[in-house]
Amino acid sequence: MEELQPLKKKNSKKQENKGLNDYGKYSGIAFQMVAIIALTTWGGIELDKLAGFEKPVFTIILSLLGVFGAIYTAVKDFIK
Repeated sequence: MEELQPLKKKNSKKQENKGLNDYGKYSGIAFQMVAIIALTTWGGIELDKLAGFEKPVFTIILSLLGVFGAIYTAVKDFIK
């Protein structure tokens, strides 16, 4: 009986660490997605200012490309 106690403690520590590692990994992916979308949207806004368009053509195009790019990188990271 005495030998089972240390094993249970080790297993619970591994499970706690696994939960923290998963949390860190998935929150990192979320921040990466937000950064990609924010940068492409900002780039679209700046291009619209430079081009002088009345309608936000580049903002729409680049923000959509950013969303697809963010989803692609997230799926690629999930597969690993």
